[in-house]
Amino acid sequence: MSEGSELELLRAILRQDLYRFVQKAFYTLSPGQKFVPAWYIEAITYQLERVRRGEIKRLIINMPPRSLKSQTTSVAFPAFVLGHDPTQRIICASYSGELAHKLSNDFRALIASPWYKKLFPGTRVGFYKDSETEIELTQRGSRLATSTGGTLTGRGGNLIIIDDPLKPLDAQSETKRTAANDWFRNTLLSRLDDKRTGAIVIVMQRVHMDDLTGFVLSQSNEWTTLCLPAIVELAEAIPLSGGRMHVRAIGDLLAPEREPKSVLDDLRLQLGSDLFYAQYQQAPVPPGGAMIKRDWVQRYSDLPAGDFIIQSWDTAAKGGPDNDYSVCTTWLFPDNCQFYLLDVWRCRADYPALKAKVIEQSEKWNAHQVLVEEAGTAMGLLAELKHQVRDLKGIRPERDKQVRMSIASATFEAKQVHFPKRAPWLAELEAELFSFPGSRHDDQVDSISQAINHARSSGVYKFRMWAKVGPIPSSRPRSLVYWNPFAPHW
Repeated sequence: MSEGSELELLRAILRQDLYRFVQKAFYTLSPGQKFVPAWYIEAITYQLERVRRGEIKRLIINMPPRSLKSQTTSVAFPAFVLGHDPTQRIICASYSGELAHKLSNDFRALIASPWYKKLFPGTRVGFYKDSETEIELTQRGSRLATSTGGTLTGRGGNLIIIDDPLKPLDAQSETKRTAANDWFRNTLLSRLDDKRTGAIVIVMQRVHMDDLTGFVLSQSNEWTTLCLPAIVELAEAIPLSGGRMHVRAIGDLLAPEREPKSVLDDLRLQLGSDLFYAQYQQAPVPPGGAMIKRDWVQRYSDLPAGDFIIQSWDTAAKGGPDNDYSVCTTWLFPDNCQFYLLDVWRCRADYPALKAKVIEQSEKWNAHQVLVEEAGTAMGLLAELKHQVRDLKGIRPERDKQVRMSIASATFEAKQVHFPKRAPWLAELEAELFSFPGSRHDDQVDSISQAINHARSSGVYKFRMWAKVGPIPSSRPRSLVYWNPFAPHW
């Protein structure tokens, strides 16, 4: 192959592969430094490419600081997008004007580089707007830089990228957190040119339970989330391009060459556990720590023998899709005084839908006892379903939420509560549980404490010994990775 052919092949690869493009851009933006290939940058570029192709419209990337996230998402990605379509209008926001201008200047340096011009000859800076704030192209596409809270009157875009909207120190101020979240909701969301096709990317280190990531996830379930903790605490498989997966085992480090375990241990000592867990583990906890510690929870892949099942419902005070969530947790109680969480159903539902779900969940899991907190819409459920749901029992809360979970916490600390190693609902559940009482929502926490405290106080274990137990229904879902098809009761 001739030199010219090799060069054209390289350019073709750079046009098609965002990960390779980021690698090439690194040497332009960081001369004299060495690019260390990393699977997590591939994971980021895979998700960003899904945004560019229109496969997803809302993306959150949570990862530790100094992980090349800004250079990848706020500089290289806009250049790649505008290279393919120089009519796109992009808004990039960061926590300060100084940082926003720095990233804007990096973007300008990248698209002005000789290799970029040869790669994308149709993408050129125009004559009218070329400043630290805005760079407009000849085909009227642009990259507009702003800071959190900045004015955007009359401005819009097809793609919005928010890169670290809060400094870690500012995150401790409720006023500044609220201001950043309100700016996103009241100003930035309205800046999309087309609400149907416009995309938003948030890339940030977690800094507080109520930071922008926590805020948007509490408002909507439309976000795709890529969470990359520095140290793996729960095994997971991260998708890469080409259908590949990167499997992270418990204890694996995100960047062992750059931040080995010894460095992370030092950072934990310097920052303190709360800040370290937020910024490096992407698991912020409220000041003073959470009531339930992460290492108290046991993990299972296979279920033990046993088929006595309880469901615990925490229903919203009012029905309707705009109100609080209703939650049902489903538990297996084997003979050894352990608690195995099988499933979590959580949704905003009006009364008719909620009534149908109580019946559906009970039949789906062949529940032997169904607990419903006597409050709000649940009073109607208890009256209407008492002859349709087996052993439907109303639970009257005698103490507040924190006291109820405090009582249940002894069972957690005794390591008698088991969660699956993997489940689609696990991340949201743990985010709420491990931050309680500082979490924004507590419906899943209420359901859990109700189940555990009732089982401990009401003689459930005695009851289950003589209860007539029917066979587990064939409709019981078996496709979940944590279900054990070889347990004796199958």
